[in-house]
Amino acid sequence: MRSCSPGRARRTNASRHAYLVARFGDIYAQERLDAETLLRTYISDMEMVQRIIYIAAVESFHAAKMAYRHFKMRVRKTLSLGHSGPESLEDTVLDYIVRHEDLYDVQASVNEVIRSMNMNPKISFPPETDFIVISSLIRELCRVAFSMQTLIPPLDIAFGLDGELFNETKYRRSFDSDFTAPLVAYHVWPALIENDTVIVKGEAVTKR
Repeated sequence: MRSCSPGRARRTNASRHAYLVARFGDIYAQERLDAETLLRTYISDMEMVQRIIYIAAVESFHAAKMAYRHFKMRVRKTLSLGHSGPESLEDTVLDYIVRHEDLYDVQASVNEVIRSMNMNPKISFPPETDFIVISSLIRELCRVAFSMQTLIPPLDIAFGLDGELFNETKYRRSFDSDFTAPLVAYHVWPALIENDTVIVKGEAVTKR
Protein backbone atom coordinates (compact mmCIF):
# COMPACT_ATOMS: atom_id res chain seq x y z
CA MET A 1 0.00 0.00 0.00
CA ARG A 2 1.06 3.57 -0.59
CA SER A 3 2.15 5.65 2.40
CA CYS A 4 -0.37 7.92 4.07
CA SER A 5 -0.08 11.41 5.51
CA PRO A 6 -0.79 11.32 9.27
CA GLY A 7 -3.57 13.63 10.38
CA ARG A 8 -4.60 14.53 6.84
CA ALA A 9 -8.29 13.72 7.37
CA ARG A 10 -8.67 15.89 10.46
CA ARG A 11 -6.53 18.74 9.10
CA THR A 12 -8.56 18.98 5.91
CA ASN A 13 -11.98 18.20 7.38
CA ALA A 14 -13.35 21.77 7.28
CA SER A 15 -12.24 22.46 3.71
CA ARG A 16 -13.46 19.07 2.46
CA HIS A 17 -16.78 19.62 4.25
CA ALA A 18 -17.27 23.00 2.56
CA TYR A 19 -16.33 21.61 -0.86
CA LEU A 20 -18.63 18.57 -0.62
CA VAL A 21 -21.64 20.58 0.57
CA ALA A 22 -21.09 22.99 -2.33
CA ARG A 23 -20.65 20.08 -4.76
CA PHE A 24 -23.93 18.53 -3.56
CA GLY A 25 -25.61 21.86 -4.36
CA ASP A 26 -23.94 21.99 -7.78
CA ILE A 27 -25.23 18.50 -8.63
CA TYR A 28 -28.75 19.62 -7.70
CA ALA A 29 -28.43 22.75 -9.84
CA GLN A 30 -26.67 21.26 -12.88
CA GLU A 31 -26.38 17.46 -13.21
CA ARG A 32 -29.90 16.91 -11.87
CA LEU A 33 -31.38 19.26 -14.46
CA ASP A 34 -29.29 17.69 -17.22
CA ALA A 35 -30.63 14.27 -16.20
CA GLU A 36 -34.16 15.66 -16.08
CA THR A 37 -33.85 17.03 -19.61
CA LEU A 38 -32.45 13.73 -20.86
CA LEU A 39 -35.19 11.66 -19.21
CA ARG A 40 -37.90 13.89 -20.69
CA THR A 41 -36.86 12.65 -24.15
CA TYR A 42 -38.00 9.17 -23.07
CA ILE A 43 -40.72 9.88 -20.48
CA SER A 44 -43.48 12.49 -20.80
CA ASP A 45 -44.66 12.18 -17.18
CA MET A 46 -42.72 14.81 -15.19
CA GLU A 47 -43.61 13.21 -11.87
CA MET A 48 -42.05 9.91 -12.99
CA VAL A 49 -38.93 11.75 -14.16
CA GLN A 50 -38.53 13.46 -10.80
CA ARG A 51 -39.19 10.24 -8.90
CA ILE A 52 -36.48 8.47 -10.94
CA ILE A 53 -33.92 11.17 -10.13
CA TYR A 54 -34.78 11.22 -6.43
CA ILE A 55 -34.53 7.43 -6.16
CA ALA A 56 -31.23 7.57 -8.07
CA ALA A 57 -29.92 9.97 -5.41
CA VAL A 58 -31.13 7.80 -2.52
CA GLU A 59 -29.73 4.60 -4.04
CA SER A 60 -26.43 6.33 -4.85
CA PHE A 61 -25.92 7.29 -1.20
CA HIS A 62 -26.85 3.79 -0.08
CA ALA A 63 -24.44 2.12 -2.52
CA ALA A 64 -21.60 4.54 -1.75
CA LYS A 65 -21.99 4.09 2.01
CA MET A 66 -21.90 0.31 1.63
CA ALA A 67 -18.82 0.55 -0.59
CA TYR A 68 -17.15 2.85 1.95
CA ARG A 69 -17.77 0.42 4.80
CA HIS A 70 -16.26 -2.47 2.83
CA PHE A 71 -13.33 -0.33 1.68
CA LYS A 72 -12.66 0.85 5.23
CA MET A 73 -12.70 -2.73 6.58
CA ARG A 74 -10.14 -3.82 3.98
CA VAL A 75 -7.87 -0.86 4.73
CA ARG A 76 -8.15 -1.40 8.50
CA LYS A 77 -7.31 -5.08 8.16
CA THR A 78 -4.20 -4.31 6.09
CA LEU A 79 -2.93 -1.35 8.12
CA SER A 80 -3.52 -3.05 11.47
CA LEU A 81 -0.78 -5.58 10.65
CA GLY A 82 1.96 -2.97 10.92
CA HIS A 83 0.35 -0.14 12.87
CA SER A 84 2.37 1.27 15.76
CA GLY A 85 1.19 4.87 16.15
CA PRO A 86 1.51 7.64 17.18
CA GLU A 87 -1.92 8.16 15.59
CA SER A 88 -4.78 5.84 16.43
CA LEU A 89 -5.49 3.06 13.96
CA GLU A 90 -8.84 4.69 13.10
CA ASP A 91 -7.14 7.99 12.25
CA THR A 92 -4.51 6.21 10.17
CA VAL A 93 -7.21 4.31 8.27
CA LEU A 94 -9.17 7.53 7.62
CA ASP A 95 -6.04 9.35 6.47
CA TYR A 96 -5.30 6.57 4.01
CA ILE A 97 -8.83 6.61 2.58
CA VAL A 98 -8.83 10.41 2.19
CA ARG A 99 -5.48 10.25 0.42
CA HIS A 100 -6.51 7.39 -1.86
CA GLU A 101 -10.17 7.94 -2.67
CA ASP A 102 -9.24 7.21 -6.29
CA LEU A 103 -9.18 3.52 -5.30
CA TYR A 104 -12.96 3.61 -4.80
CA ASP A 105 -14.57 1.49 -7.51
CA VAL A 106 -17.31 3.96 -8.38
CA GLN A 107 -18.44 1.96 -11.43
CA ALA A 108 -19.36 -0.97 -9.19
CA SER A 109 -21.58 1.39 -7.18
CA VAL A 110 -23.15 2.79 -10.34
CA ASN A 111 -23.99 -0.75 -11.46
CA GLU A 112 -25.47 -1.52 -8.04
CA VAL A 113 -27.63 1.62 -8.15
CA ILE A 114 -28.98 0.76 -11.60
CA ARG A 115 -29.77 -2.81 -10.45
CA SER A 116 -31.68 -1.46 -7.45
CA MET A 117 -33.58 1.03 -9.60
CA ASN A 118 -34.59 -1.70 -12.03
CA MET A 119 -36.24 -3.54 -9.13
CA ASN A 120 -37.97 -0.50 -7.61
CA PRO A 121 -41.75 -0.75 -8.07
CA LYS A 122 -42.27 3.02 -7.81
CA ILE A 123 -40.45 3.83 -11.04
CA SER A 124 -40.53 2.49 -14.57
CA PHE A 125 -38.73 3.11 -17.82
CA PRO A 126 -39.69 2.51 -21.44
CA PRO A 127 -38.55 -1.00 -22.45
CA GLU A 128 -36.39 0.27 -25.31
CA THR A 129 -33.98 2.08 -22.99
CA ASP A 130 -32.41 1.83 -19.52
CA PHE A 131 -31.55 3.80 -16.37
CA ILE A 132 -27.96 3.74 -17.58
CA VAL A 133 -28.76 6.93 -19.53
CA ILE A 134 -28.41 8.87 -16.24
CA SER A 135 -25.25 7.04 -15.16
CA SER A 136 -23.22 10.28 -15.15
CA LEU A 137 -25.55 11.75 -12.50
CA ILE A 138 -25.38 8.52 -10.49
CA ARG A 139 -21.57 8.46 -10.75
CA GLU A 140 -21.22 12.01 -9.41
CA LEU A 141 -23.64 11.31 -6.56
CA CYS A 142 -21.75 8.15 -5.62
CA ARG A 143 -18.42 10.00 -5.60
CA VAL A 144 -19.77 12.77 -3.39
CA ALA A 145 -21.56 10.36 -1.05
CA PHE A 146 -18.41 8.26 -0.66
CA SER A 147 -16.29 11.32 0.12
CA MET A 148 -18.90 12.53 2.62
CA GLN A 149 -18.30 9.34 4.65
CA THR A 150 -14.71 10.48 5.29
CA LEU A 151 -15.87 13.63 7.09
CA ILE A 152 -15.98 13.93 10.87
CA PRO A 153 -18.91 13.60 11.38
CA PRO A 154 -20.02 12.06 8.05
CA LEU A 155 -22.81 13.62 6.01
CA ASP A 156 -25.90 11.74 4.85
CA ILE A 157 -29.29 12.36 3.28
CA ALA A 158 -32.55 12.51 5.19
CA PHE A 159 -35.03 9.65 4.94
CA GLY A 160 -38.10 10.66 2.93
CA LEU A 161 -41.46 8.92 2.66
CA ASP A 162 -44.37 9.59 0.31
CA GLY A 163 -47.31 10.89 2.31
CA GLU A 164 -45.20 12.24 5.18
CA LEU A 165 -46.07 15.56 6.79
CA PHE A 166 -44.28 18.36 4.95
CA ASN A 167 -41.38 19.68 7.02
CA GLU A 168 -40.26 23.26 6.32
CA THR A 169 -36.92 22.52 7.96
CA LYS A 170 -36.11 19.64 5.60
CA TYR A 171 -37.66 20.69 2.29
CA ARG A 172 -38.61 23.48 -0.05
CA ARG A 173 -41.85 23.07 -1.97
CA SER A 174 -41.54 22.68 -5.73
CA PHE A 175 -43.05 25.52 -7.77
CA ASP A 176 -45.90 23.27 -8.94
CA SER A 177 -46.89 22.25 -5.41
CA ASP A 178 -50.17 23.00 -3.70
CA PHE A 179 -48.76 25.36 -1.07
CA THR A 180 -51.70 24.71 1.26
CA ALA A 181 -51.32 20.91 1.17
CA PRO A 182 -49.84 19.48 4.39
CA LEU A 183 -48.50 16.20 2.96
CA VAL A 184 -45.63 15.32 0.63
CA ALA A 185 -46.88 13.66 -2.56
CA TYR A 186 -43.33 12.76 -3.64
CA HIS A 187 -39.74 13.98 -3.29
CA VAL A 188 -37.63 15.74 -5.92
CA TRP A 189 -34.30 15.94 -4.07
CA PRO A 190 -33.11 14.72 -0.66
CA ALA A 191 -32.12 16.96 2.23
CA LEU A 192 -28.50 16.79 3.40
CA ILE A 193 -28.00 16.15 7.11
CA GLU A 194 -25.18 16.25 9.63
CA ASN A 195 -25.79 14.58 13.02
CA ASP A 196 -29.55 14.53 12.24
CA THR A 197 -29.52 18.30 11.56
CA VAL A 198 -30.50 19.54 8.10
CA ILE A 199 -27.70 21.61 6.55
CA VAL A 200 -29.08 21.74 2.98
CA LYS A 201 -32.81 21.58 2.29
CA GLY A 202 -34.21 19.09 -0.18
CA GLU A 203 -37.19 19.62 -2.46
CA ALA A 204 -40.62 18.03 -2.33
CA VAL A 205 -43.99 18.27 -4.08
CA THR A 206 -47.07 18.75 -1.93
CA LYS A 207 -50.53 17.96 -3.27
CA ARG A 208 -53.99 17.36 -1.89
